[in-house]
Amino acid sequence: MKTILVVANETLGGTPLVERVQSKIDAGEEFRAVFCIPRTNPRHGNVIYDDAVYDAAQVRVDLARAYLRERGIDSIGEVGDPDPYTATMDAIAEHHPDEIIVATHPATSSGWLRRDLIERIADASGLPVDHVVVDLEREGRPFAVTLVVANRTASRDELVDQLRQKFAEGGDRIFIAVVPQEGGEGVAVKRAQARLSQLVDRIREAGLRGAGMIGDPDPYTATMNALQFFHVDDIVVSTLPATRSGWLRADLIERVRKATGLPVEHVESSVAAPAVA
Repeated sequence: MKTILVVANETLGGTPLVERVQSKIDAGEEFRAVFCIPRTNPRHGNVIYDDAVYDAAQVRVDLARAYLRERGIDSIGEVGDPDPYTATMDAIAEHHPDEIIVATHPATSSGWLRRDLIERIADASGLPVDHVVVDLEREGRPFAVTLVVANRTASRDELVDQLRQKFAEGGDRIFIAVVPQEGGEGVAVKRAQARLSQLVDRIREAGLRGAGMIGDPDPYTATMNALQFFHVDDIVVSTLPATRSGWLRADLIERVRKATGLPVEHVESSVAAPAVA
């Protein structure tokens, strides 16, 4: 069985890359896929939270592995160095692939191509490098992506019921949850991670595909950073009632709507989830 190293970031869910991997499956090739996803620092916010940056890349790894697992393909994945060349060379040294697939945006918008990434990898590794161009704006993805933003209401029935309804509307759909961490470190991070785990577990228990990340303490910044990390079709924001919700007092729903131009659905939970220690 040979090993194929797949290097991608924002382009990971693009149709051309999915089809390239699928073509190897259809051809009956025996292979193991190794995903290498370089970390991406966010553009929004005054502080870079390492946990959030790592989580965003790990979500891509998890979803890619889930896609191949559904097709009976053995795969592993890892989050790499922010520099795509360093991340790739580290993965080559670790996994000794037989060939490499690198997915990039078109040349007009790809920072990786402006740095001659394909040629540098081929020259340094001596391995065959298959370059796949993914134009997400023109070609789309083989599935829809819904961003779910929640914190204290993350595990409430109202939110999960709304996600079930969206899935029932038809089409293949993935849910990516982001939970702002309500502080920079320590207990705040652990609380956000616990709430995120509860939400992702409930999404999966409902028979839906999902993964998630913690985000910046400010919910608007957390949302905008998630939109940098992932190409999203629509957004669901879950809050407490207006009388108790700081997010609504800060006009979060309308601010996200105006900034993104995406459909934004608001789910109001009547009671907060129990506090997580």
